[in-house]
Amino acid sequence: MDTYTDYSLYEYYNYSENFGDGLVNINISLDCPSSHLHGFNIFLPIAYYLIFFTGFVGNVFVISVVGSKDKRGRRLVDTFIVNLALADLIFVLTLPLWAVSASHNGYWNFGWAGDLLCKLSSYIIAVNRFSNIFFLTCMSVDRYLAVVRQRDSKYLRSSRCIRATCAAVWLSSLVLAIPSLVYRGVDHSGDGLSCLENSESRFFLGLSLTMALLTFVFPVLIIVLCYGTIVTHLTKHCVAATNPRAEARRRHSLKMVLSIIVAFVVSWLPFNVFKTIIIGSQLSNVHLSCDTLSWQRNGLLISCCLAFLNSCMNPAIYFFLDHHFRRRAEILYTTCTGKPKSLKRHNSSASFTNVGTSESFATSGGRSQLQTFE
Repeated sequence: MDTYTDYSLYEYYNYSENFGDGLVNINISLDCPSSHLHGFNIFLPIAYYLIFFTGFVGNVFVISVVGSKDKRGRRLVDTFIVNLALADLIFVLTLPLWAVSASHNGYWNFGWAGDLLCKLSSYIIAVNRFSNIFFLTCMSVDRYLAVVRQRDSKYLRSSRCIRATCAAVWLSSLVLAIPSLVYRGVDHSGDGLSCLENSESRFFLGLSLTMALLTFVFPVLIIVLCYGTIVTHLTKHCVAATNPRAEARRRHSLKMVLSIIVAFVVSWLPFNVFKTIIIGSQLSNVHLSCDTLSWQRNGLLISCCLAFLNSCMNPAIYFFLDHHFRRRAEILYTTCTGKPKSLKRHNSSASFTNVGTSESFATSGGRSQLQTFE
C-alpha cells in the first residue's frame, strides 16, 4: 500500500498506548481492552503466504504466456496486461515479510536490516497500489478509444504511444510512492519494534486524504465514465456492426478489461472506506469509544486481506475469460512438454484465427484499423 493506503494492518496488532496502521497511529485509551480478532497471528500469516504463492505462480505464468507471443501475435492490451502482472509480482514478493511480522503480533524483528526492509517493502507496496489503478485507468481509456473513437485514435493506440504511457505510469508511481520511504521506519511499539509511519503531522494526514482522492476516487470516476460511454455507444450501434467477427473480438476484450476493473474496485473499496474514516477521525480529533476503535481496527484488518487478494485474481480472469490467452497458454504448455500432435492442433486453431484476422483486415481497411479491435 502507499502513502495513504498503507495502513499496515500488520501493525494494528500492537496494543500499547497506540497501535500503528502504517499511515495513522490511532491512540487507544489504556482503559480499552485489546479486542482484536482471535487467532489473527495464525490466520493472517497463512493468508499472506497463500496470496504470495498463488500470486507469484499466477503472475509469472501470465508474463510467460504473453511474453511467448511473437510481436505480430500480440494485442495492444497485452502491454498493459504484462505491466499489471509485473506490478503484482513485485508486490507479492513483500508478503513473506509481513507474514512473519503478523506471526509475531505485528513486531518487526529483522535485526540490522529491519529499517531498510521496512522502508523498501512499504515503498514497493505503494508503487504497486499506484501503478495498478493507473494501468487500469489507461486500459479503460484504451477501450474507450477502441470502441467509441476508432477513427481518431490511430496514433494514441499505436504500440509506441502505449509503451510511452506505461513508462509514464511507472515513473509517476515511483515518484508518488516516495513519501513511504520518508515517513516509514522501525520504531519502538509496546515491548518491541514495529514498522510504523510517522503520522503525527496533520499536514501528512491531509496529504493522505488528498492522495486518496487523486489515486482512487478520481481514477474510478474516469473508469466509470469511459465504460458508461462505451455501453451507450454499443447500445446505439449494435445493429450497425459490419464485421461480426471483429465486433465479437472487441466485445470479448471489453468484457475481460471490465472484469479486471470490477475485481480491483471490489477488492480495494472497503479498505479505502475504512482508511478515510480513520484519517477523518484523526484530523477532527474525535474521541472514539473502545467499541468504535475495535470496529475500525478489525474492519481494516479484514479489508486489507481482501485488497491483497487482488494481486492473484487477474491471472484467473485471464485464463477463464480470455480465449486468446488460454489458447496461447495451451500452445506454450504443449511446446514445453514436447507434444507435437497437440501443438499441431493448436497451430491449426491459430491458423483459423489468422484467417479471421485476415478477414478483419480486409473488411476494416488495414492493420491500423484492425488494432482498434484488439
